[in-house]
Amino acid sequence: MQEIKCPKCGEVFQVDESGYAAIVKQVRDREFEKEINARTIQFETEKETAVKLAKAEAESKFNETMNVKNLQIAEMRSKIEAGEKDKELAVNRALSEKEKELAEKESCIIRLTGQIETNDKENKLKEQILKEKYEVQLRFKDEEIARYKDFKAKLSTKMIGESLEQHCETEFNRIRPTGFQNAYFEKDNDARTGSKGDYIFREADTEGVEFISIMFEMKNEGDTTSTKKKNEDFLKELDKDRREKNCEYAVLVSLLEPENEFYNSGIVDMSHRYPKMYVIRPQFFIPMITLLRNAALNSLQYKQELALVRSQNIDISNFEESMNDFKEKFARNYELASKKFKTAIEEIDKTIDHLQKTKEALLSSENNLRLANSKAEDLSIKRLTKNNPTMAAKFAELEDMKKAAKID
Repeated sequence: MQEIKCPKCGEVFQVDESGYAAIVKQVRDREFEKEINARTIQFETEKETAVKLAKAEAESKFNETMNVKNLQIAEMRSKIEAGEKDKELAVNRALSEKEKELAEKESCIIRLTGQIETNDKENKLKEQILKEKYEVQLRFKDEEIARYKDFKAKLSTKMIGESLEQHCETEFNRIRPTGFQNAYFEKDNDARTGSKGDYIFREADTEGVEFISIMFEMKNEGDTTSTKKKNEDFLKELDKDRREKNCEYAVLVSLLEPENEFYNSGIVDMSHRYPKMYVIRPQFFIPMITLLRNAALNSLQYKQELALVRSQNIDISNFEESMNDFKEKFARNYELASKKFKTAIEEIDKTIDHLQKTKEALLSSENNLRLANSKAEDLSIKRLTKNNPTMAAKFAELEDMKKAAKID
């Protein structure tokens, strides 16, 4: 992984090699060309503007001079009748002054032309300096990429995999004090069943009742690995580890198949292949835990409230009120999650273009939350009592009691 610091907000991001290469290519191919083209257009525009301005000023001065001379000539003509000598003198004087003005105009044009040529030379010099500056920066980036590739070439596949595991463990430990103080997140070292995953996440309520568990598998491989693995190759074994370790969910954190847009689009639900299984990129490691954990907390609250109603033999009419309260809380949690995702998206927009895919993936995750909220809104008494004879009988009994009360 490579760290990149945003020049605006100062935040540090980690990107893989393909992302880093895209950034370098962006700097080299687009930003550099964009800057050069902008400078060239600016230089040409300034040059044309200066020429036009010089010509306009010279023509304005010439026209003003001609207007004055024309007036003077008109006055001289009015004096022709007074005498040929005065006429000839006036005409000569006017012509002399006109020639003088024309000479001044030509001198002004020559001076402005010299200034334009000087500015043109300065602009070309600035353009050359700018090109050399970017060439030095690109050369420096190329050297960094070469060093990074050399470093990756020296790592074994196992070492790279361990680097990904260490990254995920570090990310979790970084947020553990703020939201996961009582959570269990450790390496799976139990191989008694013949295989083991990489990490297991578990969390319980205040009564010690576990409400969520996730089996994690981290997969990566070097650029020079002769045999390229696919994400599909590890799903069956991951599902086996999930069931043997009694975990509810299974998540594959993978850097395999980096060019496959199916896995680059966000959180990929693989439940059509294996129950409660997902494939994600490392940047979705923390959001994945948060989403599953929040959903489990909402479900736990609903179950606890339903058990309390049953244990205390509360009137069945309060059941629907409790269910609606659950809907409101779920919708409120959805709104908070949506705001957090929007905030994250706004921050991502300030970074480099390569992280646009991450933004789209977050939007996709928000859509899943919206769908979950819609499903919660569709939850009704009829659906809860469907295929549940006990609850159906309770509601039928309540209806009979209401009808009997009306009759009395």
